[in-house]
Amino acid sequence: MERTEIVLDKNQRGELQLFSNEKKAGLMSIAIIDGRLVVYHTEVDEAFEGRGFAKILLEKLVSYARENAMNIVPLCPYVNAQFHRHPDTYDDVWFKKTV
Repeated sequence: MERTEIVLDKNQRGELQLFSNEKKAGLMSIAIIDGRLVVYHTEVDEAFEGRGFAKILLEKLVSYARENAMNIVPLCPYVNAQFHRHPDTYDDVWFKKTV
């Protein structure tokens, strides 16, 4: 059974972690900066590849952003690609402003 957990330190940096049968199967490196959820990296353990775990992580990330009225800054190549492939799905949480 899969479960997810968000672990942030006092500086609001940390991970969105995915566990399968209590073994850590994947993660997203995240931070909360200026009220935005910044995602840097998505990683799934080789033993769990091909099971849709990156998508589970993304769904949890988006759900968390929506529940907390936050925008997502998709610096992670995987998240950025998914946002560009499915803009209508993520438009409400996608922070698109460029510097």
